[in-house]
Amino acid sequence: MDISLVAIMSIVALLIVVIISCVNEDLNVGFLAIGFAVIVAGVWGGTSGAKVLSYFPTSLFMILVGVTFLFGMAQTNGTMEKLTAYAVRATGGNVALMPLVVFLLTTIVTTIGPGNIAGTALMAPVAMAIATRVGIPAFLMTLIVVGAANGAALSPFAPTGIISNGIIAKMAGGLGIAPDALNGLAWKIHFNSEVAQGFANIGGFFLMGGWAWIAQQKGGKLSVDELAPKPEPFTNHQLLTLAMVAVLIIMVILPGLGPLKPFFKENAWLANMISNVGTVAFVLSCVLMLTGSGDSKAAVKVIPWGVIMMVCGVTVLIEVMDKAGGLNALVSMMAAISNPTTINGTLGFVTGIISAYSSSSGVVMPMFLPMVPGLVKELGGGDPIAMISSINIGAHLVDTSPLSTLGALCIACAGDHEDKAKLFRKLLIWGLSMSVVGAAICYVFFGLLGL
Repeated sequence: MDISLVAIMSIVALLIVVIISCVNEDLNVGFLAIGFAVIVAGVWGGTSGAKVLSYFPTSLFMILVGVTFLFGMAQTNGTMEKLTAYAVRATGGNVALMPLVVFLLTTIVTTIGPGNIAGTALMAPVAMAIATRVGIPAFLMTLIVVGAANGAALSPFAPTGIISNGIIAKMAGGLGIAPDALNGLAWKIHFNSEVAQGFANIGGFFLMGGWAWIAQQKGGKLSVDELAPKPEPFTNHQLLTLAMVAVLIIMVILPGLGPLKPFFKENAWLANMISNVGTVAFVLSCVLMLTGSGDSKAAVKVIPWGVIMMVCGVTVLIEVMDKAGGLNALVSMMAAISNPTTINGTLGFVTGIISAYSSSSGVVMPMFLPMVPGLVKELGGGDPIAMISSINIGAHLVDTSPLSTLGALCIACAGDHEDKAKLFRKLLIWGLSMSVVGAAICYVFFGLLGL
């Protein structure tokens, strides 16, 4: 395989960025990736810096900012916290149901928009307080919280799902995917994530002691006030916030429903306003700001700017690498050790290993998702949706590790009676083992069973 010097240098630059992201969390590799992209394209590719900067994914950037800003206001005005408290109280204090309640609540909170990091940050303190109160080991509760958050992370409303869907939309033509099929495809990828994460983490919960704990409860109950003190009623501003979140979900789902497509086609002005989840989020954010229902300054501070810039910066470097031929070279290497069935396991394993030490959505997804069209062509077949799911799932199954933000949040919130050093070791072993488990799940679910 002949490969040009610029292609080789683009691969070297990407490898340097990935290695740095694994060993130094203090550097934002998004900015580093843009700098490397300018150097590689300018020195070896004969491309101007201005042209390289035009590769910046402006649309993806604006979608991420819009959605995270809207949910930043929902988070900082207390709406999400009250919603969580009321949901916990709805259990009536049934002890044995607590793991299920935490899993479902984390899934719902993450799905509607905040994303896996914000969802875990919101739920970890509540979940670990419940774990201490009812005697669930912090290790098992971490599997429940992180598994639920990562399973729902690929929701079309959540930042990780937006990143995935944005990259997919860009390569839809190469995969033969029609634009009007993208919404349904997003939900399919979300479903695959829920199934795989649920299988691994709920299965782990039962295997590692959860079943024995449930059997010991024998219908025990606690005062619901001990689990979650009754919050004040929702204020008018918070009710409006909940309404805006509901509108966001409805406005994204409705245009994709078959019977309503003619309506949106006839009303182009409405279709233009809700052309993607980001535009809807900006409009709804305006409503909250103008009614005094959200603190825009506080919301701006909780936007995950670092992750957004990592995604966008690495995307710029990947674009340079693609135009230089480096992406095709990496695709050929991956295809050389796989076939249309085993490629799903290969992708699950490789992404898991890298993601264990790097950013799942900021580095791994922007690096591997653009390879899918080339892999399908190089392998002479294969299901692109299965490959996309394998990349996303492999990258996120390892995030139970304490080296990830999600695992670290759960350790930080664990009760004082927990041996934090022991919990760290158990989660580290579990998280790293998920690279192998993830490969097996992706191979079986998407390669053999064809989910």
